[in-house]
Amino acid sequence: MQVCGGSQSFNTVNQLRILGRWLRMLTIPNQSSVPKAFMEFDENDRMKPSPFYDRIVDVMEELVKFTLLVRERSDLLTDRYSERKESAEDVSKRVNQRAI
Repeated sequence: MQVCGGSQSFNTVNQLRILGRWLRMLTIPNQSSVPKAFMEFDENDRMKPSPFYDRIVDVMEELVKFTLLVRERSDLLTDRYSERKESAEDVSKRVNQRAI
């Protein structure tokens, strides 16, 4: 989610999505951007009812749903063949035993 003081831009959101994937974070399909965010809040610092507010609620609902789906499953989602396979040297040490 992005809040910007100027015009609407998803560049920050897209860069965060890329960074999150590199860090092996699950990124949800939904995203939102709030242009001129300073105009979207009332005197009590609450966001005013608007399509932007509705969109943020949509994004947060999806985040909660994805969190519930993947909770307790991080081992399965982060297990990588390339990280658990033995190196050629380790295999050689294991199978080329000099004595039984």
